[in-house]
Amino acid sequence: MAKLFICCLAALCAVAVARPDQYDAAAETRSFSADIKEDGSYQYQFDTTNGIAAQESGVGGYYASGSSAYYAPDGQLITLTYTADENGFQPSGDHLPTPPPIPNAILKSLEYIRTHPHQEERQGGAQVKRFQPGQIYYNKN
Repeated sequence: MAKLFICCLAALCAVAVARPDQYDAAAETRSFSADIKEDGSYQYQFDTTNGIAAQESGVGGYYASGSSAYYAPDGQLITLTYTADENGFQPSGDHLPTPPPIPNAILKSLEYIRTHPHQEERQGGAQVKRFQPGQIYYNKN
């Protein structure tokens, strides 16, 4: 009798664990729309019966903005909004990690460096080369 009870309990646990996958596998698309225009602009949106939704609009190769949402396994609604343009992909959402704040000592050090130029710059002496990303410098010697 104990073995039968343990087998039934194990089967119930397996069903409970498998439910999210079966639920997601049976999901259907509730709505879907998409539009692509000759000028390269587009938009789409969809949502499903299991709570997944997304929408985006933009101009192909130049700009896009949109959002998506779904439910995490713990039941929390995860929402992501984003833009993508010449400044790159910029996502936003409460679930995304954020960097820790910069300590005051570091902020003070950066401000000191900014407000106190190097000795060569103060005296108008040696020309200080400022390297810029993407520039190529040649040695003229």
